[in-house]
Amino acid sequence: METEFNISKNFVLLGIEEMERFKYLYCSILLITYFYILLFSCTIIFVVVFDESLHEPMYTLIAILLLNGILWSSCVFPKLIIDLLFSSKEISRVSCVVQASTVILFGHTEISTFTIMAYDTYLAVGHPLRYPTLMTNSLALKLIMGSMIFNIVLILPIPILAAKLPICGSHISNVYCDNPSILVLACVDTSLNKLYGNVSFVSYIMAISLILIFHSYLRIYLICLKISKDACKKAIHTLVTHLLNFSIFMIGILFIFARYRLGNTYLPLIYQILLSVISFIFTPLLTPIIYGIRMQTLKMKIIYHLQHTIFAR
Repeated sequence: METEFNISKNFVLLGIEEMERFKYLYCSILLITYFYILLFSCTIIFVVVFDESLHEPMYTLIAILLLNGILWSSCVFPKLIIDLLFSSKEISRVSCVVQASTVILFGHTEISTFTIMAYDTYLAVGHPLRYPTLMTNSLALKLIMGSMIFNIVLILPIPILAAKLPICGSHISNVYCDNPSILVLACVDTSLNKLYGNVSFVSYIMAISLILIFHSYLRIYLICLKISKDACKKAIHTLVTHLLNFSIFMIGILFIFARYRLGNTYLPLIYQILLSVISFIFTPLLTPIIYGIRMQTLKMKIIYHLQHTIFAR
């Protein structure tokens, strides 16, 4: 850690320097990836919004999940691409805290949406006759808005605590700002920051989301043992789709978690960069592909609208 006080109030992203040698190659890869994230996600969101037959809670939640994926990846990709193109390695402290906060916020929102989707699937399988009254589009949107407000309140102390820290360093071993990277540069003990961050994240993930998700999926599985094979097959297909997507997201989160547990001494910077960026690539990119391929009704609607758009020209 550097010992001089950071008078400039700017941070240097060492990850940009590491990628400088092949910056045009990295820019091309990132630009193509970001383009396909926007293309795939916006296509499905467009179909869900403008096709009235898809105005159901399940498809509404899928559209919200995809929108959140766009926002989450947009926290990193546009700035990273511009920084690489113009060899800009500096970021102001205010921008750094804002970027770190939005990364956390949209990460939490992703988990909240998965949790609501699990509950929605349970209601659809467990209470098929009462489902239209138990879960509506309006209720799904209220649950999303409520979870968003809860997430904002939950993570608000993180940027407030980080903004008050005296900083003694300026070099961040990453291509974007995240809260742990800021804490590493602090001149004072950051136990309180780390404690709040770890407790809020672990309690939110373990005590709330994972328990609700796996409880819902367990109930769905038990219900499937009692219903017809066709209904069971449809329920399991939806269940596997959600679990596959959620697993990809959690693997990305674990990569980020592992980066800070392995430590900078034992892990080359290029691998730290890969561990940090991988979740922003695979989750937003694979989510629309998974739902677009595995959700039969959604896939047929996408094909129909694409054909209609092409032939209309």
